[in-house]
Amino acid sequence: MIYELALVAKPDATEENVATLKGIVHEVVKAHDGEVFIEDEWGKMNFAQPTTEGVPGGHFVYFIFKANNKNNVELIRRLKINDHHLRHMFVALGEDSEREDVVKKYKTPFSKTYKGSVTEKEGDEEAENPKKFARRKSCYFKANSVKADWKDPATFTWLINEFGKISPARITGVSRKHQRFATTAIKRARQIGVASYVSNRTAEVRA
Repeated sequence: MIYELALVAKPDATEENVATLKGIVHEVVKAHDGEVFIEDEWGKMNFAQPTTEGVPGGHFVYFIFKANNKNNVELIRRLKINDHHLRHMFVALGEDSEREDVVKKYKTPFSKTYKGSVTEKEGDEEAENPKKFARRKSCYFKANSVKADWKDPATFTWLINEFGKISPARITGVSRKHQRFATTAIKRARQIGVASYVSNRTAEVRA
């Protein structure tokens, strides 16, 4: 199975501390018949909303890898006993046969190497405003052949109001299927700190 892992180190973690966390990922994946396809540094970022303990952000590293079904249990165990680990999130992306497609599609505005958004159209300076689709009650995602993605805020922030509430499909014009996808993406973004629970703010890369 192919997975993505968003790993956040504590804000006071040094480069060596972060390198140790990366090393744990590579070591455990290799030990479970796996391979890391992408390791992407997002660097230090401010969370969309500080944690309940008041932590304002952390150092983000993103991975796409394949491994067997025992890998993530061991990886979680190893990460949690590391003093510099703050939070993490795994998402299953597909079967091993889908590797090429999964890797090719990866992009996020938080990355320096894979910077971009699926909402950007080739040859166009700016994609059409998603809210225009709501006025004519047609699904923005279907029309543009895109899917909401937790690491690409442009695909979901327009669905969240200033109080952090997710707009219903009857208002946005989004199909039931894509409304489910969008809701899942927003929940994942909140879990890792990319989106806020109480506003429509998103995480920001520190200068």
